[in-house]
Amino acid sequence: MDPVQEWHIEPYTASCKQEWDYFVSASRNGTFLFRRDYMDYHADRFEDGSLMTYRGQKLRALLPAHWDGRRFCSHLGLTYGGVISDDKMTAQSMIELFGFIIRFIEERGAECWVYRPVPYIYTRYPSQEDLYALFRWNARLTERKISTVIPSSNAYPFSTLRCRKVHKAIQQEFTIFQDDYYAAFWKVLERNLWERHQAYPVHSLDEIILLHRRFPEQILLYRVCDKEKSTVAGCVMYLTSRVAHVQYIGSTAEGRKSGAVDYLFHHLIHDVYAGVDYFDMGTSVEEKGRVLNEGLIFQKEGFGGRAVVYDTYEINLKDETIK
Repeated sequence: MDPVQEWHIEPYTASCKQEWDYFVSASRNGTFLFRRDYMDYHADRFEDGSLMTYRGQKLRALLPAHWDGRRFCSHLGLTYGGVISDDKMTAQSMIELFGFIIRFIEERGAECWVYRPVPYIYTRYPSQEDLYALFRWNARLTERKISTVIPSSNAYPFSTLRCRKVHKAIQQEFTIFQDDYYAAFWKVLERNLWERHQAYPVHSLDEIILLHRRFPEQILLYRVCDKEKSTVAGCVMYLTSRVAHVQYIGSTAEGRKSGAVDYLFHHLIHDVYAGVDYFDMGTSVEEKGRVLNEGLIFQKEGFGGRAVVYDTYEINLKDETIK
């Protein structure tokens, strides 16, 4: 057990922004998604409930979170959002911290704690103490998304079908641009998502431009263009210290027919991000993971990717067994 004082919890306020951001940068499992300039872009849609946890005077952990009625969520506005911890966090400390957080949010009316841990590929050092704490506090797995990930150091080769698509694209004389022309790609993306899934991007065009301006080295756009310089495919990449994550991918009918996405992924996986630990192509599920998009994941697995899960857990604070 930590030979220091009891846990002390404070709600995040804007005056703590510098302290918060510094801790994220120094933590063993934080990414730029937890920086306040990223989290707060949609502050109008979420009632922030983020917590800063101390032992004595020392900040030891953060919890990006928001309130949804009587549900305390960490954090449904982000891809993941569990406890962000320092190098001193231990298994016993995490169990104790969960107990203090539970009492803290119960006193403020919470009936349920929804929790999204950070997938292991994003962490710079093993950091799954929270998964054990979830088990100890009788958390229930409520959602499991399956993402397709390539470990760059020993990536499986492309399938025969994907290789044929790449060769077909080469014959089209496509050009790949890394630029800031988000408007051109967003037209393709929005049409693609609506026609194939009756859905819209999570971010509006204005929001993704804003986030790119705030994080110009972490959020990048790649476009595949034909000989007339028209965008036929593209993707938005989110870059962290260990992961190149495909946040959005889209193509026109011409791009799909001509292998533009295959051509782009071949370039990104084998050239641009060959030195990054993991290339994460994103999830391929619907209805909280109960439905697998078999066509989409077949395509991604053809690039050599295999499964990493993004989980969501719930702790029922009305459950007497957790008292």
